[in-house]
Amino acid sequence: MSTGVPLSPPATTRCRLPARSRDRTKFLALLAGAVLLIVAMATSLLLGARPVAADVALQALFGFDPTSVEHVIIRDYRLPRTLLGLLAGSAFGVSGALIQAATRNPLADPGILGVNAGAAFFVIVAVGILGLRTIDAYLGFAMLGAVVATAVVYAVGANGREGATPMRLVLAGVALSAVLSGIGSSITLLDPQAFEQMRHWSIGSIAGRDMHIVAVVAPMIGAGLLLALALARPLNAVALGDELASTLGAGLGRTRIGVAIAVTLLAGGATAAAGPVGFIGLMVPHAVRWFSGPDQRWIVALTALFSPSLILAADIAGRLLIAPDELEAGILTALIGAPVLILLARRRKATGL
Repeated sequence: MSTGVPLSPPATTRCRLPARSRDRTKFLALLAGAVLLIVAMATSLLLGARPVAADVALQALFGFDPTSVEHVIIRDYRLPRTLLGLLAGSAFGVSGALIQAATRNPLADPGILGVNAGAAFFVIVAVGILGLRTIDAYLGFAMLGAVVATAVVYAVGANGREGATPMRLVLAGVALSAVLSGIGSSITLLDPQAFEQMRHWSIGSIAGRDMHIVAVVAPMIGAGLLLALALARPLNAVALGDELASTLGAGLGRTRIGVAIAVTLLAGGATAAAGPVGFIGLMVPHAVRWFSGPDQRWIVALTALFSPSLILAADIAGRLLIAPDELEAGILTALIGAPVLILLARRRKATGL
């Protein structure tokens, strides 16, 4: 699956800070990520069309009063929304980091490569054609769609003398996403009432979800995150190239199968719950490499912390910008992520992964 893009910069260009200083930077980044995530989750609970005081929010969490409007807002609306942001953000971000490492493609992302579009399309088929209405019923379709889209994009991108180069994979992913989006939009016209409740989902949103949806996808995303952490060490060997990785006993086939399973669990589960939110898996792994370097163990850990903060920040901004109406989080992440993709694509040399 090598694309010819060097996965790590030459030794002469790497950071020359002492090992102790680099480790301190990584731990500080980890601490900052944890603090930022706590702040983002707290802000998500408190802010919206109707702000809620911090003490009232605590009472709603630990002493729920069903007769209190503020308590109902916190427990029934904002808590599931915040927890889904935590799960979906981590899933989208870590799946992007895994795809970038496994393909050695700095432009990889489950949204750009069509993984999210494949999952979303299969959900639309399940709802519009098969009549499935609950996440329990169509979750498996989302995972299947993620697998099929990944296989199609790589098969198309690898067809040619140069193989699966970063730009070929991006073009294949964008093309597949456009095709699936067009067909999916046509299917929604067959039964508009069935898709009315999924209108915000199709754009990418964590609003309007309940605890049942959170409970359904949590085990799947949790398993995907654990598998991603287990794959981080062998992915460091993959970064050295296929031949050297095989010499080191990394088990290339086993590692890439594991990545495919993890991405299916993460991107499929998150898309089924929150819709096809894009660009998180592109932006966050690139940002955390400023602190982590090329070590995939730190990249995965830091991405899992910073990605939920990004989607929660987008969701909070969407609530406040046009209050009392809302903008979906997927719109705001696209507004930020599209320029980032253009800048990365215009660079002559991809950043070392």
